[in-house]
Amino acid sequence: MTRSSFLALTVAVLLLAGCASKPKAPDWELEAHGSLERYVQAFMAADARVESSEFLRAREQLTRTGDAGLVARAELTRCALSVASLVFEPCVGFDALRPDAPAAERAYGDYLAGKVLPPDVALLPPVHRAVAAAGADAGAIRAIGDPLARLVAAGVLFETGRASPEVLQVAVDTASAQGWRRPLLAWLGAQARRAELAGAQQEAERLRRRIALVLGELK
Repeated sequence: MTRSSFLALTVAVLLLAGCASKPKAPDWELEAHGSLERYVQAFMAADARVESSEFLRAREQLTRTGDAGLVARAELTRCALSVASLVFEPCVGFDALRPDAPAAERAYGDYLAGKVLPPDVALLPPVHRAVAAAGADAGAIRAIGDPLARLVAAGVLFETGRASPEVLQVAVDTASAQGWRRPLLAWLGAQARRAELAGAQQEAERLRRRIALVLGELK
């Protein structure tokens, strides 16, 4: 199965064999794949309890292989989801693995931190290369087909001070269409703050009402 986000690169390693003629996947692949999928859904839904337990379960299965690259991808997936939700913190889990991680993983970690070097852009997943280059705009974000990759890319632009109002709107529309509560609240909050700073009080109030609706506070 092919996807355009970095998460897909992780999951692709863990997917079951596509036909019966291939050897059965080992148990760690099955367990890690299922847990990563559930972790992503729980994170986006802001279900902290399920999110934490599923990630720990996936990581435990991956560490059984002794493959730093696999575990690094899982940690980068966690950091990518945070960036997609406008949470910009050190990628501590990945940093511990960085010395033994492949070059592509190190480049992606730098990208998520908003500091990928020009020579390393070619190591990024193809959908992120245009965003890593100077001059990326809402059009480049909108052109990304995978919703998660689109939100991650928008988060990187926001982190590096390159997110226009149009980029914020693309991110809001993407999170809304997927029903992803956590990033939707984050991006709506960013829009509301910009509206307030611009003195657009009516727009800010509209956005605050929408946030209350997502939170279940608007009766």
